[in-house]
Amino acid sequence: MKRTRRELLALAGAGGLAGQGVASRGVKAVPRGKASGIPFHAKFVDVGERAGLRHPSVFGGVDAKEYIVETIGCGVAFIDYDNDGWLDIFVLNGTRFAGAPAGTTNRLYKNNRDGTFTDVTEKAGLVRTGWASAVCAGDFNNNGFPDLFITYWGQNVLYRNNGDGTFSDVTQEAGLAGSARRWGAGCTFIDYDRDGKLDLFVTEYVDFDPARVPKPGQNSFCNWKGVPVNCGPLGLPPGRHWLYHNNGDGTFTDVSVKSGVAKAKGSYGMTAVAGDFDNDGWPDIYVACDSTPSFLFRNNHDGTFSEVALENGVALNEDGMEQAGMGIGVGDYDLDGSLDVFKTHFADDTNVLYRNDGKGNFQDMTIKSGLGVETRFIGWGAGMVDLDNDGYPDLFYVTGNVYPEVERKLRQYAYKTPRIVFRNLGNGTFEEFPLDVAPQSSRGCAFGDFDNDGDVDVLIWNMDAPPTLLRNDLPASLGRHWIKVKLEGVTSNRAAIGGRVTCFYGGKKQAQEVMSQGSFYSVNDWRLHFGLGPVKVVDLEVRWPSGKKETVKGVAADRLITIREGQGIVG
Repeated sequence: MKRTRRELLALAGAGGLAGQGVASRGVKAVPRGKASGIPFHAKFVDVGERAGLRHPSVFGGVDAKEYIVETIGCGVAFIDYDNDGWLDIFVLNGTRFAGAPAGTTNRLYKNNRDGTFTDVTEKAGLVRTGWASAVCAGDFNNNGFPDLFITYWGQNVLYRNNGDGTFSDVTQEAGLAGSARRWGAGCTFIDYDRDGKLDLFVTEYVDFDPARVPKPGQNSFCNWKGVPVNCGPLGLPPGRHWLYHNNGDGTFTDVSVKSGVAKAKGSYGMTAVAGDFDNDGWPDIYVACDSTPSFLFRNNHDGTFSEVALENGVALNEDGMEQAGMGIGVGDYDLDGSLDVFKTHFADDTNVLYRNDGKGNFQDMTIKSGLGVETRFIGWGAGMVDLDNDGYPDLFYVTGNVYPEVERKLRQYAYKTPRIVFRNLGNGTFEEFPLDVAPQSSRGCAFGDFDNDGDVDVLIWNMDAPPTLLRNDLPASLGRHWIKVKLEGVTSNRAAIGGRVTCFYGGKKQAQEVMSQGSFYSVNDWRLHFGLGPVKVVDLEVRWPSGKKETVKGVAADRLITIREGQGIVG
């Protein structure tokens, strides 16, 4: 049987690195240049414990992890589940093969509007234990309240938000219950046919069965730098990709084959994001793939997709090498009105920054932008967000090793590692800025303004520890302005997933889109945040998921506005 290049890579190792289970180029960091001396005014304080986020996340063994399923961890979500204007928090959780400790469950925390949160998991009907992976949010029934889809190694789950503070598991009745155990990974709601109803894309990571997986150190895919570790993903069978069409009656139909997404094979799918990368008004799908080429599904406007990542420059890095793609940050770092991509990778490799030419063709700007100075850590959740409100999106990502066993033999590969900021210097380059925050082995993270004070805060999932909640204490005395835009669809899907806002401020323009999933397996604030620097008045252009466009001019800064499709500002 003849195999494709992707399948050979998955089975035999990536980039010639067949002596380990994950792709890493083994590159050295680029020498650091002279510091810019420009102050970075965002200040992050971990307020998780005082906010009431005290329950630890559980995921596999603590001192050693025998199987790859124990290493990946989970995502988190900033969602306003009760529509009170304040971001609530949803934290996924895992289990252990020996059995979950008492109290282990996914958790929903209600925002008390005073910097604290109350655990309402049981009241909301969200108690569940298992090997959770990712969460994506959307309003699939257009009732005005965010629903949740959660992927698992086991059975994925769709929770319908009932609008009264509770959720119902409607997986079976929606037609999304699988008959076999699968390892669900990234997911995203997407209105791919622009009919006003949110469809659902789901990817799978590895076809994993512990009864068939070799033990640590048993072969070359179960080894990292000479240390026996859990096996994979290379050497294990990859999963597949699914697309479900929303029928408008609470059910979904599997259109994976009909749409063409099932044709993409041979890569280990992780985070999935939906956005209009080629500026044609139709949402595309980008999937970060681990140790294999990543996928870009271009929307053909007829219910089908074409996989174009290789020819469009986002499958590999500029050396033509596969990388261990985990997290994705999407934004407009160079202020040209198009969506760029930041993707995190493994240790001894660079994370990658892809610049969009406006037509969906990407150029690897990693070295030119200054990101090549950092190769020490395994990167996970990521965001392209303006942390200091200077009008230029920065890069933030969390890190954490997957092999607790390695640190005992190779001290340079610590298990708990830092959170990283590369602040945007406004000239196409970034500068790494250290954060005075305790290291963790982190995975998912989400970005949003939980205290409604006009700057972007960060929620982080930590392996075998409570979540971190980084409150951004950006000084008001700086005189830096901002605006948040919440979109509400009418003809479009109610949550306006896929809606784009382009903000014009002080001779600059910046594009952002409302997304169902981002970072690593996580959900960011649907309210789009634009830092404006000294600018006090902006013009906004909205392109709705339906394709309609409207413009709102002369909008005063330092507030949240709600724009309803066809009606302009309504709040």
